[in-house]
Amino acid sequence: MERYLKPTFAINCDSPSIQEKSSNLTEGCGDIIKKAQSLFYFVRDEIRYNIYVSRSLPEHFKASNTLARRDGYCVQKAVLLVALARAAGIPAGLGFSRIRNNILPEKTLNWLGTNILPFHGYAEFYLNGKWVKATPAFDLKLCEKNRIIPVEFDGENDAIFHRYNQDGKLHIEYLKDLGRQYEDLPLDKLHEALIQTFGKVALEPPKR
Repeated sequence: MERYLKPTFAINCDSPSIQEKSSNLTEGCGDIIKKAQSLFYFVRDEIRYNIYVSRSLPEHFKASNTLARRDGYCVQKAVLLVALARAAGIPAGLGFSRIRNNILPEKTLNWLGTNILPFHGYAEFYLNGKWVKATPAFDLKLCEKNRIIPVEFDGENDAIFHRYNQDGKLHIEYLKDLGRQYEDLPLDKLHEALIQTFGKVALEPPKR
């Protein structure tokens, strides 16, 4: 598990801001599950989901930059959650999936040209002897506004997107598992997937 506690360029869990935030969020938590939950709900709700963020450069994914910016899309939020976990002494890695979002907003659909998202990112914690998925992408305000069922995290079961929204409409389909327990962000693979699916337009999104 030692390699899942080490800092990397993107998962810079040794950053003072990451260390301080992680310590504040886990202070007083009685066990590792409560620590993981505190970190999860902070990233889910206090880091606003924003698909219209730059992703062309390595620094765009750096955990401390996402924390300072207070927004990000799924991969950036997952990287931040992993960094906070490692700073708290919780082994953590990244996982990726190819998904379809059946209720993608019209503006986003027009920009991307497809509702298939080729490299959706989530975090994974190693808790009580097993890996548990934690998907912090959609914040509670976004969920309430768009009738999305929020992802909840109990520390024991995989926390992934719901298949249907609050109105029973098909929402997220998981199409392909792209690998789990990455020690670091595979930025080259991510950029390759984005460019193959959307073209280079996806690396520098339009302003909202």
